[in-house]
Amino acid sequence: MTWEVLSMIGTVAFAVSGAIVAMEEEYDILGVYILGIVTAFGGGAIRNLLIGVPVSALWEQGLFFQIALLSITAVMLFPNNLLKHWQKWGNFTDAIGLSAFAIQGALYATEMNHPLSAVIVAAVLTGSGGGIIRDLLARRKPLVLRSEIYAVWAILCGFGVGLGIAEAPFELYTLFIIITALRVLSYTYNWKLPVKRLGTKASA
Repeated sequence: MTWEVLSMIGTVAFAVSGAIVAMEEEYDILGVYILGIVTAFGGGAIRNLLIGVPVSALWEQGLFFQIALLSITAVMLFPNNLLKHWQKWGNFTDAIGLSAFAIQGALYATEMNHPLSAVIVAAVLTGSGGGIIRDLLARRKPLVLRSEIYAVWAILCGFGVGLGIAEAPFELYTLFIIITALRVLSYTYNWKLPVKRLGTKASA
């Protein structure tokens, strides 16, 4: 049940995120749906490839596809004045998707008895893979590659699940809330990882 709830939360959050980015880039209606679906399921597809689950397993998630389609449709029906506040609440949906899918990916790898390293990789790819694909298709620099902290929170999810710190439903939901809050704080207060600059831009 916990796995399904986190999957639903992540699916809705990333479908909404992809749809809004598509509308920001002025994609047509089909493009909005495609980018929303790819964002919602891209991370899971990459995870499945790397941990040995057939990608075709995604097609068995009919309910989640319906949830994603309904979420995208709902966003398209929102008034434009609400959608203009993407920077305020759009990052929040991305934070929710990152946290929910990172934990879900870690649980997936743990259930398959993979080592801690694979659990962490599954958490990172599931949590940020869809966003990376979304940004690349929208011709944006992927959020996970910027100096702003992003994937670090997915790594913490992997450690929490892989080390058995979060196993019970209450512990998993607590981890979800903590990681979401940390992600919100990181973009609110502009927390950044160290950057090594070569100085090429300054001389250009």
